[in-house]
Amino acid sequence: MTAIRYPNGKKYVPAASANASKQPTMQNSYSNRGMTLEEDLNETNAYYLEQNIAVIHKKPTPVQIVQVDYPKRSAAVIKEAYFKQPSTTDYNGVYRGKYIDFEAKETKSRTSFPLQNFHDHQLVHMRKVAKQGGISFVIIRFSLTEEVYYLPAERLFEFWDRMENGGRKSITKAEIEESAFSVPLGLYPCLHYLSIVDKLYFAEDET
Repeated sequence: MTAIRYPNGKKYVPAASANASKQPTMQNSYSNRGMTLEEDLNETNAYYLEQNIAVIHKKPTPVQIVQVDYPKRSAAVIKEAYFKQPSTTDYNGVYRGKYIDFEAKETKSRTSFPLQNFHDHQLVHMRKVAKQGGISFVIIRFSLTEEVYYLPAERLFEFWDRMENGGRKSITKAEIEESAFSVPLGLYPCLHYLSIVDKLYFAEDET
């Protein structure tokens, strides 16, 4: 069996295997579903695609192959590989003719969101997207309280620059509540983040 590891050497366990013991049931509420933010976003994006609302996908994580066996001349078997550090953000696509590009992050903290969850190259990428007129943002989930927020990239830049200038290394919960937008939670879709994009970028089109 192929061994795939993260850059820190930790073995990668597929989400399906990790949650194999869980038996989710359909409920009429979003809470207590045991889903990760990535799973929720993937379900949401699949709904958007099926309903012809938007085309947004998770970017594949680059993999560095370090060991390959050749049992047959015409076949190769990857025996060991490592996930490389992604160079951009998690998701991108097109919605209503606009380029969408965003990052998704979770935290177990109740009071703040650590900026160390981001990397310099991700901020550089998001600034370039914003400069070109693309729609860039961050989806932040407070996993203990099941709260999900849409933070515009422009506000993230302000918090990041504050840290770079010697300020605090996190965004307080109060700052997120003031600067971000609560993402509606439901079933279809489970995280309707494009409703916020509509309000911020297409409000005039609706009138």
